[in-house]
Amino acid sequence: MSAENISNFRKFGKKIICVGRNYKALAAEQGNPIPESPIVFLKPTTSYIEPGQDIVIPPGCNEFFHEVELGVVIGTRAKDVAENDVMKHVAGYALCLDMTAMDFQLAAKADGQPWALAKGFDTACPVSEFIPKEKIPDTSAARLWLKVDGDMKQDSSTSDMIFPVPHVLSYLSRYFTLEPGDIVLTGSPAGAGPVSRDQVIDAGLEAGGQALTSFTFSVK
Repeated sequence: MSAENISNFRKFGKKIICVGRNYKALAAEQGNPIPESPIVFLKPTTSYIEPGQDIVIPPGCNEFFHEVELGVVIGTRAKDVAENDVMKHVAGYALCLDMTAMDFQLAAKADGQPWALAKGFDTACPVSEFIPKEKIPDTSAARLWLKVDGDMKQDSSTSDMIFPVPHVLSYLSRYFTLEPGDIVLTGSPAGAGPVSRDQVIDAGLEAGGQALTSFTFSVK
């Protein structure tokens, strides 16, 4: 895949692979144990939206949550790659939201069912433009923040990750072939919480003391 196509990962990528409960403070906040291995789920690529589009609460959802995350965009094919080699396969990054129909998810968990409707509905994965790899030389030292109607709700560093980015990618590559244009959402920090129709979400990503990107989405 060409560099141009990778930078347009929303159109050409085949997979959105997500990791849940990957921040220590979030696990503590929710009263959950630290997982022994990454908790993995998928979103369809039809859940992508870009700035200028709206987040739409799915039908029947009465408890809707925001989660801001660092997305890792794959540049070259990776299968069963060791941690110390896996970052060679990364092309860059994106600021992402993992929008969640929380009532759907809680009901699915209670019944031992998959989370597909809770996590994969249309507009469930708002993303920024592509950020080249060199802009984030240390994935354990990036800042993620999110505001709802101007009030700060999430503000954390990727240093709080339970499983750092190289570990996550290496682990996933044992089970999934990571392909150019795929994106991996690496988990949400503490502060994930409810958002309602007609509210506005602002979020941003910083590294090395520099603001790399930010975006705004309205919830409908």
